[in-house]
Amino acid sequence: MRFSFLALALGSSLFIQAQELPSSYPQLVKDITPKLVEWRRHFHQYPELSNREFKTGAYIADYLKSIGLEVKANVAKTGVVAILKGGKPGPVVALRADIDALPVTERVNIPFASKVTTEFNGQTVGVMHACGHDSHTSILMGTATILKKMQADVPGTIVFLFQPAEEGAPNDEEGGASLMIKEGALDNPKVEAVFGLHINSTIPVGEIQYKTGAFMASSDWFKIVVKGQGGHGSKPWKAIDPIASASQIIEGLQHIVSRQMELTKAPVVIM
Repeated sequence: MRFSFLALALGSSLFIQAQELPSSYPQLVKDITPKLVEWRRHFHQYPELSNREFKTGAYIADYLKSIGLEVKANVAKTGVVAILKGGKPGPVVALRADIDALPVTERVNIPFASKVTTEFNGQTVGVMHACGHDSHTSILMGTATILKKMQADVPGTIVFLFQPAEEGAPNDEEGGASLMIKEGALDNPKVEAVFGLHINSTIPVGEIQYKTGAFMASSDWFKIVVKGQGGHGSKPWKAIDPIASASQIIEGLQHIVSRQMELTKAPVVIM
């Protein structure tokens, strides 16, 4: 996690303008590391589902205000946008993290394990940061802290985007990145490029991975309803078996991925 945070802070600076980092930079990274761990454990212990990140958003906004950033809270219901105006001229670059958790019950015996339960689509569910958003949020808070301390050396403007509902808003609610954009999160100031990251437990510590083109994917949902027709077991030809038809549909969908999609260019999964 520490290297990912370092890479994000460093990457944002290098993107804006090739320059030497201040001599204080290594010490700033070292100083923020304990807070990074503290934040990540806090968010992990107290997760909130999509469009319900009320305490999470408030926690982020309060901290960013305390370090002197211009903060807009309750964007797209619970999201946070913070702005840092650098001391030198340059473009407007956004750094983004997602803040919501998943309806998953945690079964790991750690001191900061989630014990949270809540209602989700009419069911009582556990809540857990099972996809790393607790780390992403902490990483971006740490990045904001260091860049604020480097403000005089930062060219341009940095916009910090803490996006809610990345996992998808519940039921038919609106939320997530599309709602943040609709509410103007990228407009004032006008963002020219956005950077984000995603942790991955399979990547060795101290290493980052990237590629040209598509790397990660968003999700789209669709529903297929198969209607059958009843009949007597002795005359199956007079019935329409929805189970047999549905099984062929499932197999056909998998063939789209395995036989038609060029997976070296972009990831595709049908579940």
